Amino acid sequence: MQNLIEIKDVRHAYRTDAGPLPVLDGLNVSVPEGGFVAVVGPSGCGKSTLTRLIAGLMKPDHGEVWLHGERVKGPRATVGMAFQNPVLLEWRTILKNVLLPLEIVPSKLSRKQAEDRARFLLSLVGLEGFEDKRPSELSGGMRQRASLCRALIHQPEVLILDEPFGALDAFTREDLWQTMHRVKEREPFTGVLITHDLRESIFLADQVVVLSGRPARTQYVLDIPSNGPRTLDDLYTPVAAEQLNILRHQIQIAQGRSTAEEGAA
Repeated sequence: MQNLIEIKDVRHAYRTDAGPLPVLDGLNVSVPEGGFVAVVGPSGCGKSTLTRLIAGLMKPDHGEVWLHGERVKGPRATVGMAFQNPVLLEWRTILKNVLLPLEIVPSKLSRKQAEDRARFLLSLVGLEGFEDKRPSELSGGMRQRASLCRALIHQPEVLILDEPFGALDAFTREDLWQTMHRVKEREPFTGVLITHDLRESIFLADQVVVLSGRPARTQYVLDIPSNGPRTLDDLYTPVAAEQLNILRHQIQIAQGRSTAEEGAA
């Protein structure tokens, strides 16, 4: 299967008053077309920096980012993004919030086609009937669903999810995980998920990439075999327990805790 995203030997550092702060160091990540990759790692290791590089919002100091066979040199209209904070505009209805990207990114859709698509997406995530509501009239989970629709409205090739469910309660978060599977089945895309939740990573992704501590490199890659549609019950199987144990151990290594704990033992 062809890789739609290629991160090749990427190095990047932020400029600070104290000098360069290395964040990424020889990072390599590949995402096949139609795949869904979750990226996990210690806080501050450069996960969000990775999403900005893929979206073309910043350029690496060294190395290359490729998207669909083209080197990324600037923002790409074929990339959709959803963040932890939905950032919906209170003076616009939910429907008009979802339509906002089409006012910025050129689209071949007519106004009616755009509205029909927005209504379809809102229905897909369980927000049918809320099109004319304002963001303040919706719960946090409902606002995040609307944010997801907004990220998908222009039919992006790549959907970047930067901890979109991190601020939600456990029940709402799990409900949105199931929604994500329904959305991907109806709206195919290549996904990159940034998360601190290991359960979320194995439930949503085909592959989990563990980044090392800063400056980050690709420390470990865990493939998640697919055996058909996933349900929350899949998180309570021996296979899932083993996957979570592997990831927890890798995070301990990335945090520099594993060796110290083994030495103490």
